Amino acid sequence: MNFFRHRYRILIGPPALAVLITVAGCSSADDSASAAVPSPGAKVMKLCQNLDKALPTKLDGLGREDPEPASALTAGWGSPAIILRCGVVRPPKMIDPKVAEGGDPDAVAGGVNGVDWLMEKQDDGAYRFTTANRSAYVEVTVPKGQDSTGVLVDLAPAVKKAVPEGIAG
Repeated sequence: MNFFRHRYRILIGPPALAVLITVAGCSSADDSASAAVPSPGAKVMKLCQNLDKALPTKLDGLGREDPEPASALTAGWGSPAIILRCGVVRPPKMIDPKVAEGGDPDAVAGGVNGVDWLMEKQDDGAYRFTTANRSAYVEVTVPKGQDSTGVLVDLAPAVKKAVPEGIAG
C-alpha cells in the first residue's frame, strides 16, 4: 500500500494555529527539571553551599540530576525530579497554630533521623518538606506517587552535617 497516495488536508484556523505554534515553541526536547533559585543572605548562602557539597549522589536509589539553572542552592534526583532548594523563605504554615495542634490535614510536622520537617501536601499531589529548627530552610519537593521516607532518610546526614540546629535567618 502506498501511504503517499492518499492526501488529507488538515485545515487549522488562526486561533488553533497560534496555540499549536505556542505549545511547540514552549516544549522541551529533554526532560530537564527546572527550579527557582532562592536568594538568601550571605550566612545562609554559605550553609547552602556546604549542604550542596554534602548531598548524596543517589537519593532513594535515584541518581543526581540537578535542575536548571545550575546553582549550589538547588539539586535534583530522578525523573520526575525530586527537587531540593536551600535558602528558601519560611513557609507560612510553619507558624500556623493549626499545624502545631494537628488540625491541618494538608500540613504535618515531624522528624526523620534527627531532622525536623514540615510536610505540606501540594495541590498537584506532590509533597513539599521544609526543614524546621535549622539555621537555613531547606525545601524538598517529592513528586506525586513517590514514597518520601527513603528521601528524607537519605538527606538527613547531609542536612545535619551542613545546616546546624538553630533559627533560620
